[in-house]
Amino acid sequence: MPSTLRIGRTVPESTPEFDPLPQPPAGAPNVVVIVLDDLGFAQLGCFGGDVDTPVIDGLAARGLRYRSFHVTALCSPTRACVLTGRNHHAVGMGFLTDIPTGFPGYNGRIPRSAATLPRILKDTGYSTFAVGKWHLVPRWEQSASGPFDRWPLGLGFERYYGFLGGDTNQWAPELVQDNGFVEPPATPDEGYHLTEDLADRAIRLIQDQQQATPGKRFLLYFTPGAMHAPHQAPADWIERFQGRYDAGWEAYRDSTFARQQELGIVRSGAPLPPQPPWIPRWNDLPDGERRIYARMMEVYAGFLAHTDHQIGRLLGFLRDRALLDDTLVLLISDNGASAEGGPRGSHNEHRFTHDMLDDPAELAARAHELGGHRAYNHYAWGWAWAGNTPFRLWKRFAWLGGVRTPLIAHWPKGITARGEVRTQFCHAIDLLPTILDAAGIDAPKVVDGVPQQRIDGASLKPTFDDAQAPNPRPTQYFEMMGSRALWHDGWKVTTDHVGRQLTVEREQIPGSSELDDDHWALFRLDDDPAEAQDVGAQYADVLRRMVDLWWAEAGSNQVLPLDDGFLTRAVAIEPSPWGFRGRADLVAGGGPVSEILLPAMGGGFRFTTEVVVPAEGASGVLVALGDWNNGWATYLVDGRPTVALSLFGDVVRVAADQPLAPGARRVEVLFRRVREGGGPLAIRVDGDVVARGVVPGDLPFRWQIGGTGLLVGRDRGFPVCDDYRPPAPFTGTITSAVLESLGVLPRDVQDEIKALLRRE
Repeated sequence: MPSTLRIGRTVPESTPEFDPLPQPPAGAPNVVVIVLDDLGFAQLGCFGGDVDTPVIDGLAARGLRYRSFHVTALCSPTRACVLTGRNHHAVGMGFLTDIPTGFPGYNGRIPRSAATLPRILKDTGYSTFAVGKWHLVPRWEQSASGPFDRWPLGLGFERYYGFLGGDTNQWAPELVQDNGFVEPPATPDEGYHLTEDLADRAIRLIQDQQQATPGKRFLLYFTPGAMHAPHQAPADWIERFQGRYDAGWEAYRDSTFARQQELGIVRSGAPLPPQPPWIPRWNDLPDGERRIYARMMEVYAGFLAHTDHQIGRLLGFLRDRALLDDTLVLLISDNGASAEGGPRGSHNEHRFTHDMLDDPAELAARAHELGGHRAYNHYAWGWAWAGNTPFRLWKRFAWLGGVRTPLIAHWPKGITARGEVRTQFCHAIDLLPTILDAAGIDAPKVVDGVPQQRIDGASLKPTFDDAQAPNPRPTQYFEMMGSRALWHDGWKVTTDHVGRQLTVEREQIPGSSELDDDHWALFRLDDDPAEAQDVGAQYADVLRRMVDLWWAEAGSNQVLPLDDGFLTRAVAIEPSPWGFRGRADLVAGGGPVSEILLPAMGGGFRFTTEVVVPAEGASGVLVALGDWNNGWATYLVDGRPTVALSLFGDVVRVAADQPLAPGARRVEVLFRRVREGGGPLAIRVDGDVVARGVVPGDLPFRWQIGGTGLLVGRDRGFPVCDDYRPPAPFTGTITSAVLESLGVLPRDVQDEIKALLRRE
């Protein structure tokens, strides 16, 4: 269009010209993408489950359910697929962002050649909001220092509120607003719960946007973090399910399977595979264990029902503002149900990352805490098996139990079908093309001067009103931690790889522990929807072609090199770009310092605080990281220097007998690891040892999965030990606080510490 701009001597003699703001095409809907976490295929009521989810069921009744929707089997990779429309390895997300390695498919960084859904929609005139779990920031970029290129605002969202990591405490999360860390708006004692807060924030963002610019289109990416552990919910929501699961996981699975066939979620007449030997039979368990396991599922159900209610508040707001009918809502889970509680479940999910099982006696003694402030709990893997009915295995595996999850599509103005079930094979990579198709927007070929890589997904819009529409694509590969599979034209091959993820799985679940020894099984899913009957021997030619096709897909999507463990990736992990940090000089009153960027403590450490104690004495926290689920803190109780280390809930506490005298004082906490693990712990004041103790085992390699950050001069959320109650600010003055790894201290200092820690 030719320019109309004319510059004269004066304004009356001139003609202005204005750059138009981008506008979405006519008919483009608002978009809400809801990503639930660790929700199994069979846990929503509308997919046959036995948990009350009336809001989500209502979406399904007024929209569509896809019974052959697939994901990647893990959270970060699936979220990358949703936001880019590309396969997870193709955008560097073959595994979690927490362990980025030096291989293209696993570097944990969505490249600029894969512009995200929010970036594309923002450039075409949408407002873009993300609320909830992110888990797409590489390990070394998760601190207050950034860089922020792969935080939500760096990848196309205009506003963000949520948490960066893989999980967090629902009662006391570490929150981020836009590009900075913020405190929760209320405390656990005041009734705070994260999912409620996220729903509040999502409503507020849309409300403010619509008041300012009524009718402007928006994208909301709503990812509450439920149903990932810790399974935590208000007590009244949990009690609604008291007694419902007393009949056990087999009963849940049997009744769910019957409902699935009635609903058309599973083909009528399909066989239910037998119970595997690694799932204990409910009636063979002692009464006490059955009660604990039933309680775990009651807690999970309460958490899911509570989450459903918060989604209902959000959707109710959209309905009240006459926005819902023209909003495309897509709801998924990022992977199948999680078995990360192990065969017994766990009071403290942090143990999972350290390959530990809970003690049954401790579980029984603390069963009343499940779901509440004192627990970071996860249910037993029998419930994951039942929650993925009728499929095999769970999260982290390429079997259908790991990669098939619900998909619900709701758009009254764009989908005329109501309550129908779609059978087309589809995948998380298909959501971005579907949204762009619904909005009438073409994917850009170049963004910021960067040519864009191919979009691997295809639009599902043709299936909205045509139940017989073809599958959007003929082929989809899967790979997660060595577990491999491929779907092609109705066939699926899957390896029996179990690998080195968890000792208990390797010991109890039959399968290969070496990649070269993996058995590839072949299934015809139209006849065998639960991968129950391996027909590879009968169709050897098909099997061979399918395996060859997997390798071809692996080659074109950066899947290699394969690795099947957590810790084995450490040999290739990206080193910190800031270099090894052996010393951290800390300042009181600041925000949380990311644990990832602190000096390593496991081999031994020294924490030194220079303080000024007023005449009336002092109390409060000197330093705190984590909480009573896993963490450590140094603080003063009645003036007495104290150090507490919670090792997965077991507290080691050492305290001085006398309070600090007024004036300038130097307080040191010293720990030295011995060869067998654990080691001596001491507190020193002004050079004199005033308390000694012993840490019975090694410190965790990471204190908090979700991360709470280190704080100086105060605490927040929950304490490490019941001696104090956050925030417990230090009432004196902290003039210096230094954390040092023992291994980087001078040799003479190491010898001095070794000598003073030796018991006299």
